[in-house]
Amino acid sequence: MNSRNETGKLGELAARRHLVSIGYSVLGSNVRCGRNEIDIVAEHEGTLVFVEVRTRRGKGMGIPEESITSKKRHGMLAAAHAYLDASGKWERHWRIDIVAVEIDRNDGVSRLDVIPNAVEM
Repeated sequence: MNSRNETGKLGELAARRHLVSIGYSVLGSNVRCGRNEIDIVAEHEGTLVFVEVRTRRGKGMGIPEESITSKKRHGMLAAAHAYLDASGKWERHWRIDIVAVEIDRNDGVSRLDVIPNAVEM
């Protein structure tokens, strides 16, 4: 697997598996919210969590979490707000986490870090 989409899918699958293993309940994946998409909607310890998965193969483009630009942060907040509007869940505690995944040349996960509350509201 080498295409960008395939790399992203590997990262999202690894992220979902890991989140479940540490106590997150996945409520949805690839949820469209207006013009944006939320990679994973989950619940963790009573908090609604919107998860952005960033995956990189190799170090040539930097580490995954460095790819979160201010434009991307704005889009993540817009998607979270659209989800909350559509679901009527504004009363819930919520946050945005980032999962940074690095994939090795054999399609294995060489690093996976969960960064809670990664985007300020």
